[in-house]
Amino acid sequence: MRRAVHAPAGPVLFVFVDGVGLGEDDPAVNPFLKARLPTLDALLDGRRPTAAAAPIHTAEASVVGLDARLGVDGLPQSGTGQAALLTGENAPRLFGRHYGPWTPTALRPLVAERSILARAVAAGVRVAFANAYPEEVFEADDVAAPRGRSPLRAGPPLAARAAGLLTRHTDALARGDAVASEITNDGWREHLGRLAVPVITAENAGRNLARIAGGHDLTFFAHYATDTAGHRRDMADAVAALERVDRFLAGILDALPDDRLLVVASDHGNLEDIRAGHTLNPALALVVGRGHAEFAASLRSLTDVAPAILERLGA
Repeated sequence: MRRAVHAPAGPVLFVFVDGVGLGEDDPAVNPFLKARLPTLDALLDGRRPTAAAAPIHTAEASVVGLDARLGVDGLPQSGTGQAALLTGENAPRLFGRHYGPWTPTALRPLVAERSILARAVAAGVRVAFANAYPEEVFEADDVAAPRGRSPLRAGPPLAARAAGLLTRHTDALARGDAVASEITNDGWREHLGRLAVPVITAENAGRNLARIAGGHDLTFFAHYATDTAGHRRDMADAVAALERVDRFLAGILDALPDDRLLVVASDHGNLEDIRAGHTLNPALALVVGRGHAEFAASLRSLTDVAPAILERLGA
């Protein structure tokens, strides 16, 4: 059972990173032990987030592992893992198995109606979904998308759309009032032809996210490239993905108001072991800010994150 959170109430910036777990202390397979991560090193006093090291508690931050298996056999997957993370419900058990990459049809009403975003909005909390999505994803019927691979079937945009928060598009990204899921804007410029969207560093993207968070009680951002890199099973790609996130965190922490708690959490393991694809490892949870140790101590599994954040918000 989740322990009660006694940390001071206050706003939360929730950053979801797909497919990042706590792996082995082996630099031959774990990119956390090879990457240059100055931001993480400063937060964790030079310790790296591995299964053997966790839990980690320093003056600045805490790292704990989240059970992503949830008592269900098989490899954890994004569809059910994100549903559990967003709602606090044991989605794999409700569905009968782990499933991904998209939210299974049977669980979409749960994500739409019971996500942390919908519940916070209903409680009168000021909520922002910071990801930018191109306008054309709304022009086609996502149900009829080829192979059902509409981006709106993933947990975060599904929850945001149902909560009325999927509102940031090209203009917002160009102004710095949204963040691309890849963190930098390269994909929007190269693959979508949005040349009006500026080139941006990961650090400046982090500063933009912190500025958005400064105007809201709950801000949610989702990043998926870590899982993509893990599926490539290439150490250089995995290291590059982690280093980009580390620079992003540097920008966030440079500009995030002191009263904001930063919660970084994943849905399953993958990137931490380049041999394997998805793993049975605990998913990463990193908490930074006032009351981080108490907050992190309440987290045992994917299902604890949403309730703990809502409790902190008084929602």
